[in-house]
Amino acid sequence: MQKENEAPMVISCDENSLSGAVSQRACVYCGARVVLNPITDALHLVHGPIGCASYTWDIRGSLSSDSQLYRNSFSTDLREKDIVFGGEKKLASAIVEAYEEYHPKVIFVYATCVVGVIGDDIDAVCKNAENELGIRVLPVKSPGFSGNKRSGYKAGCNAILQLMGETKVAETIPDSINYLGDFNLAAEAWIIKSYLNEMGVKLLTVLTGDSNYESLLQAPRAELNIVQCAGSMTYLAKQMESAYQIPFDKVRFLGVDETVSALRKIANLLGNTDIIIRTEKLIERKLTEVNDVLDQYRKKVKGHKAAIYVGGGFKAIALIKQFNNLGIDTVVIGTQTGDQEEYEMIRSLTKQGTVILDDTNPNELQKFILEKGADILVGGVKERPLAYKLGIAFIDHNHERKHALAGFEGAINFAQEVDLTVNSPVWDYLT
Repeated sequence: MQKENEAPMVISCDENSLSGAVSQRACVYCGARVVLNPITDALHLVHGPIGCASYTWDIRGSLSSDSQLYRNSFSTDLREKDIVFGGEKKLASAIVEAYEEYHPKVIFVYATCVVGVIGDDIDAVCKNAENELGIRVLPVKSPGFSGNKRSGYKAGCNAILQLMGETKVAETIPDSINYLGDFNLAAEAWIIKSYLNEMGVKLLTVLTGDSNYESLLQAPRAELNIVQCAGSMTYLAKQMESAYQIPFDKVRFLGVDETVSALRKIANLLGNTDIIIRTEKLIERKLTEVNDVLDQYRKKVKGHKAAIYVGGGFKAIALIKQFNNLGIDTVVIGTQTGDQEEYEMIRSLTKQGTVILDDTNPNELQKFILEKGADILVGGVKERPLAYKLGIAFIDHNHERKHALAGFEGAINFAQEVDLTVNSPVWDYLT
């Protein structure tokens, strides 16, 4: 908690959860699926018990402009016999069967907790399958217990790096960028792409929203990488800078101020005068469209208190700014994968007395939400039941949502949702 006249505490973060403890965090396997699942023409094969394959497109609603193969989830369905005698033969057979049925250009094979325990050599199985089938078959080292969600991000990024290759093999395309850390939830990547088109910037690849095998191979040719979801993609951006000499910078498209800042940053980093002029015209037009609308919502929601518990620190920072812009104080804030630098930023944006949490659990969240009198909770699928139980408003800011929250359009959607939620007539019937 931020306390007046006391030196700020150094928050313990970016560490594995305590074994056996209840945590709001997701596992390593979940982190890997977040990164890789939106690759639309890939076949995602889960090597493990059937339960892990419940993670499908229906949970993470990324949209595709072409292939729909990614909406399926395939599993080797490991049973007790496989755990005793090993599951490598079953995995090899499943890869061949899946290829003959769907003919994908790339297969991702996810190692789950069980595979981490019994020690199946999925590297060897994938390599043999590549030689036999003539396509890329990539192992994803993601046993759920082997770290935290951030470890899963890294596992997913390593699979993408394997796919793209170790060195740059073609020339850079001028005024082109890759957009890292957008998963095209509710068409958000397409919203940002429309801005970039108007600016005259060529968007090569979105990693990984609405991406496919061919677009990922093009990514090393970009002039610049921009990173929205820092927790999941900063590692990949650093690796691409090292392998392909592509510089990167972090941006946020959540909220009007952050979107304006992001667009100007991209234009200035590319350094093309024509792009800078086009960008300023775009910003001027969009601000004219959204400012009056946001003023109307600000009058209706000002004075409420918010609690936030989301995956990454970068998103948490953007949410605090959005709430500040609407006249709402954030009184509780926490993340699954925030790092020290992000928590310092969070501390600088919040008032004295704000509770700041890392790797919390439902009981702690409940305690601090009640203690600080929050009216609204922003979170994901694991936080939703807690908000309903406490009888407070809830906003879904996770990957299962079906409404866009990025860009100028997303800022209006967010303000509208805050208004609808905190001012719902249903609260008049609760005591």
